Amino acid sequence: MANFQLPEIQVNPSGWGPCTVPQKFKDKPYQPFSKGDRLGKVADWMGSVYQDRRYVSKYSSQFGGGQQYAYFHDEDEHSFQLIDYTKTQKPMYQRNQRFRFNQQRLRRQQQLAQQRGGVDIRGNFVGLKKGQQAGDGRGKTTQQQQRGRWGGNRGWGQRRWDQRGQQKTNREASVQVKDDWEIIEEMDFPRLSKLKYFSVGDAEDILTAGGLMFYDKSYDKINTKTEKPLIRSDKIFHTVTTTDDPIIRKLAREEVGTVFATDAVLVALMCATRSHYSWDILVQKIGSRIFLDKREHSDLDLLTVNETAAEPPNEDKQHMNSPGHLAVEATYINHNFSQQVVRGTPHRMARSNPFIEEADDAANVASVAYRYRKWNLGGGVVLVARCEHDAVLATPSGDLQYGLIRCLNDWDTKASGSEDWRAKLDMQRTAVLATELKNNSYKLAKWTLQALLGGSEFLRLGYVSRVHTKDSSKHVILAVQQFNPRDFASQINLHLDNAWGILRCVVDICAKQKDGKYLILKDPNKPVVRLYDIPDDTFESDSSDGEDDNGASDTE
Repeated sequence: MANFQLPEIQVNPSGWGPCTVPQKFKDKPYQPFSKGDRLGKVADWMGSVYQDRRYVSKYSSQFGGGQQYAYFHDEDEHSFQLIDYTKTQKPMYQRNQRFRFNQQRLRRQQQLAQQRGGVDIRGNFVGLKKGQQAGDGRGKTTQQQQRGRWGGNRGWGQRRWDQRGQQKTNREASVQVKDDWEIIEEMDFPRLSKLKYFSVGDAEDILTAGGLMFYDKSYDKINTKTEKPLIRSDKIFHTVTTTDDPIIRKLAREEVGTVFATDAVLVALMCATRSHYSWDILVQKIGSRIFLDKREHSDLDLLTVNETAAEPPNEDKQHMNSPGHLAVEATYINHNFSQQVVRGTPHRMARSNPFIEEADDAANVASVAYRYRKWNLGGGVVLVARCEHDAVLATPSGDLQYGLIRCLNDWDTKASGSEDWRAKLDMQRTAVLATELKNNSYKLAKWTLQALLGGSEFLRLGYVSRVHTKDSSKHVILAVQQFNPRDFASQINLHLDNAWGILRCVVDICAKQKDGKYLILKDPNKPVVRLYDIPDDTFESDSSDGEDDNGASDTE
């Protein structure tokens, strides 16, 4: 019978498994592994076989990478010594500055010779390229082309330094914020641009007032070669606020609506996401009624110029092309243009102009008609607004069409970065309009929405330019273009559902507040609109007679 010897059993009091390494495996590196690990490359010495992120951990071990088989070469690095201390020789064009200067001079002389069609520095004849003639603009040197491309005598590098290095001018707010004003709500433009509201009923006409003159169609044939000077008009333009309108006061007493405003105030708020400059709107809450109003002599009565341009006008208040001076000039041009392109006997509306105080002023009042309309916004909110028309047009069938007349003004092509109107307005009017849509997006959106709110059937847009860029008092009419307001709104990406959504959001916020006076203020440097709670006596003029809403006289 064979002898059976029991193997030596090792006892591990602190766990399980062997306590010591067998003699045959001693001094050998060990890498733990798992039977569940996937097999990839047989050998991966660099550790970068699977650089794709999807396969980085696909073939890795659950015990980690491990450094048992890593190679360390510390001793080799310390024992290495550099013997060759000779410097690498630079090429000729990098050795001295004089050589580089001579190379640049040689290139300039060759370019001049190529432009003039003469002999270069080496005595070789250089002729003009095909399509180049002496004296035309295509024979310029590269340096001259860069100067013309990047503005004036400044090169590309200087222009880039100006754009990156200059500090942005902090604009001033339209009204100074007092310490006792409390911020109730802050609405940023990204959030407002996502609002949409579709539950808006059709507009209903309440009454019409004023008188309109007929549009002169001969101005549609004007071009840059048959330009007409802009004639100064002495007509009276009324900019009556919401609470000073006697008809709106009467409609408020009769509880025709819950929200009252003018079209100028509504479009400033409904197109707020396109604005850059600061503006403000007064809000008065009396019971269930909300009045959206503007301050007396507010900036809402002025038209901005190049507000949304990449290079806005000079911020220096004393400069002729400052935003303030350009706004006054644009308003002056629009008033004169709207009265110059109309003629004939005024077409009287159902009621006379409610803002004429004396009979002698009737003949001096500008051609304007007021249409009071209301919209049912749902949820018990009814909007009543005073809209305007500038002219009336008779169709071949005998029907009358009401519309708005506005104009864009060209003040300095080089300073504004816009197209040359006299060169492109006749043949490339679309390019000129596209540039104006980029530079005056807020203003054009307000005009379009104003025409839609008033029910205008046409929008006449004029192009007026300065006679001389240094003289802001003389202008000429270069062209007139006609648009359908609804089609033009789709062309400029003006979405009515978003405009109504912004208005409904502001109305709902104001409806939750207590009775009092509030201010909607656009931040001058940030895309943010804030609602402030202000004292009741803020912005009240000294000449106010203190007449309340119930004491207003009726206007029949």
